[in-house]
Amino acid sequence: MFKTLTSVLAGLAAAAVTSAAYAAPVIYFGENQNPGNAVSGDPLTARNSFLSSLVGVGSESFESYSAGTGAPLPISFPGSGGGINATLNGQGGITSGLSVGRFNTTSGGSKYWEVSGTFDITFSSAISAFGFYGTDIGDFNGNITLALTDVNDVVTNLLVPNTLNGNNASLLFYGFIDTTNSYKKISFGNTNAGTDFFGFDDMVIGDREQVVEVPEPATLALVGLSLFGIAATRRRRR
Repeated sequence: MFKTLTSVLAGLAAAAVTSAAYAAPVIYFGENQNPGNAVSGDPLTARNSFLSSLVGVGSESFESYSAGTGAPLPISFPGSGGGINATLNGQGGITSGLSVGRFNTTSGGSKYWEVSGTFDITFSSAISAFGFYGTDIGDFNGNITLALTDVNDVVTNLLVPNTLNGNNASLLFYGFIDTTNSYKKISFGNTNAGTDFFGFDDMVIGDREQVVEVPEPATLALVGLSLFGIAATRRRRR
């Protein structure tokens, strides 16, 4: 479910402590603990809200890859000035069909990226928006973590606020849009790696020119959209 207004305001307070040189990304989040192996409820609403602030973007559904294919995996997205090439590195692989709670979220599809460890995605040109569906997240006490590396090698760390020890085969959508910064790499972590397995599907990216007007955080709070500010910490990579 969307976070309550109290959680929204707490997220805004956390974001306020971020370095003044950077504004915190605007976060879109929805979770459904009982989706019935289908896209429904708050995750769909959150994704639609995310997409409404973007133009000309595409989705990586993993349907063109054979089951069992692992990293490095070349993937591509439409950008404002042509295609944006990306490479998925690290652990995980393409899975087809149901897998103990993980499932495909693409209409008419069957494939998704399944992983219990860490992986990252590097981009040929910087992006300002990123979103994905996640399945079976947190039923064994694991959170998704994201480390966003910007064009100046400054890293923003985000924690996806998924339910811990929730239901098997849950569904969430998580996305961010940052109109003040662009990123060249996104690293995915798992706070219970090796035990909690996650599924990822329908990834969307957008560069700065593909971002249209984004509501101010206060406006998003008023409409009940989660802005889990997530103690966004930034450090310069040594």
